[in-house]
Amino acid sequence: MAGAVRWRVETIVRCVIVAALRVSAAVRPAAPSRPPPEDARPRRVALFMRRLREGGGEESTLALARGLAARGIAVDLLVLRVGSASGAAPEGMRLIDFGGDGIVMACCRLLRYLGRVRPDVLLANNPGTGVPALVTKALVLRNLRVVFRYGNVISMQPVTHASRLLKHVLPFADAIVAVSEGAADEFERTFPRVAPLVRHVPSPVVPPDLAEVAAARVEHPWFGDGAAPIVLSAGRLAPEKDHAMLLRAFAEVVKLRNARLVVLGEGPERAGLTALARKLEISRCVDFPGDRRPPFPWMAKARVFVLSSGWEGLPRVLIEAMACGTPVVSTDCPYGPREILAGGRWGRLVPVGDSISMAAAIVETLDAPPIPPDLLVRRANRWAAESSVVRHLKVLNDVVREHRPPCC
Repeated sequence: MAGAVRWRVETIVRCVIVAALRVSAAVRPAAPSRPPPEDARPRRVALFMRRLREGGGEESTLALARGLAARGIAVDLLVLRVGSASGAAPEGMRLIDFGGDGIVMACCRLLRYLGRVRPDVLLANNPGTGVPALVTKALVLRNLRVVFRYGNVISMQPVTHASRLLKHVLPFADAIVAVSEGAADEFERTFPRVAPLVRHVPSPVVPPDLAEVAAARVEHPWFGDGAAPIVLSAGRLAPEKDHAMLLRAFAEVVKLRNARLVVLGEGPERAGLTALARKLEISRCVDFPGDRRPPFPWMAKARVFVLSSGWEGLPRVLIEAMACGTPVVSTDCPYGPREILAGGRWGRLVPVGDSISMAAAIVETLDAPPIPPDLLVRRANRWAAESSVVRHLKVLNDVVREHRPPCC
């Protein structure tokens, strides 16, 4: 009953916001009294996130934060709910915990922050934070510069109040960043009205100290006994990662080869996956050691890395494994794997949900890795953190200098 009441209240709030946005769209912000100089650059950037550490999107945002801070830019991390297990913010950055979810609460907390601090640019990730940021800009602070960054597949996301509002608030963005070419194309098709604002900027994935970190020891008995090659996967234990298909594929692999499967990550599917491994009678050679970060030592010591996802924005774990020189097998899911692997040139691609094809690709890669490690590393460096930070910074610089009116 409480859930139904909350949904009705949030629906009413959403309708009120939409009505206010329609009125606000007709009102142009006052032009700045003095246009910013052509060489203007952001001195303070606020990065708006749902959680501090939850998945690949958060890791990319933190990598971007470190890159901006290294260039002398003040960085504030605005987090809807930090949580007790999230850890601290990177050194030298200010962490601000909003203490809760929900569009109205996020807008109120954001306004409180903006009343004290006025960053040059606010970069918000995905609808959960992007919608509150753009509602705040549209209804209250029209001169606030907002970059909306989307790191997933729009068509695969659940319908929420934030996602329903997205089409109404996107015209108020100063720029929209998509992390893969496929995601950018889908965004432009879905929201053609704001297509001129969309830019493809890959996520910062490969850190400069990767080789040093990857050389660390892995505290797991299977990685030291040499009894069987390790097949590794990493990602949140959630339906979109389709680890169930991976388990069914691995059940076929062990009929042909002596191997072990290690799946890094935590999530709501853990109990179901553990039960499925027992049902498939592969529990003895499958382990779920939890969320282990950074994953590079595990990746560097695995024989094959596997991505089994049904969809992705840009699967950073696939790039991370390649950066460690580890051969990869991936589903050809939207979006990212085909782009990263150049249609299968840099690793084997299999149809989404096809456990038999996945099993065959894993066996083939165990027997004959298709690409030498040094070439995999070179390919992965296309997503080096440094080059990604430079491209993100160009977007932020452009936003500070342009100060454009809403695309309405």
